[in-house]
Amino acid sequence: MPRIGMEVHRRKALIDATVETIHVRGFGDATMSEIARRAGVSGGLAHHYFGSKAGLLNATMRSLLLDLSKETQARMAKADGPRERLSAMIGASFSPTQFQPALISAWLAFYLQARTDTETRRLLRIYHRRLVSNLAHAFAALLPGDRARAAAEGTAALIDGLWLQRVFADGPPQPRSAIRRVEDYVERQLTD
Repeated sequence: MPRIGMEVHRRKALIDATVETIHVRGFGDATMSEIARRAGVSGGLAHHYFGSKAGLLNATMRSLLLDLSKETQARMAKADGPRERLSAMIGASFSPTQFQPALISAWLAFYLQARTDTETRRLLRIYHRRLVSNLAHAFAALLPGDRARAAAEGTAALIDGLWLQRVFADGPPQPRSAIRRVEDYVERQLTD
């Protein structure tokens, strides 16, 4: 008889193993059996929980999006005013718990998979719309309508671009440098 709570633990282990495996081997070369082996479960159980490698990737993405959302909400709760809310969102995007090599590799896999998988594309669209919407809300208190939306879209593009660009960089991620670049962009939008 299965122990209560093991499914949640095993799903989490498979999601963590997916991130690790994508980072080490790439999504294309990763197999469900390898991911399951890293997680300490059978390949059959991985298929039972997620159905396919694409299903596992989407579950991994949902998990990472939830972690990012929690990080952002925690920082936003401490922010005082729209300018600090912008900084909170930027800081959350590049926090040490987010901006790390294995997660960067996983996000690249999400973007690549979104070209061919409808569910992955839907999840990325939700992420992007939420990011732009949150940024636009903060910018709207600081800039007129069209400028606020344009500044939000530019800030979101810079955040995503720095994440994707990081794939090709040598050495460990530099969150402070990334934050500084995005903050500089935001300041230029507010002072122009």
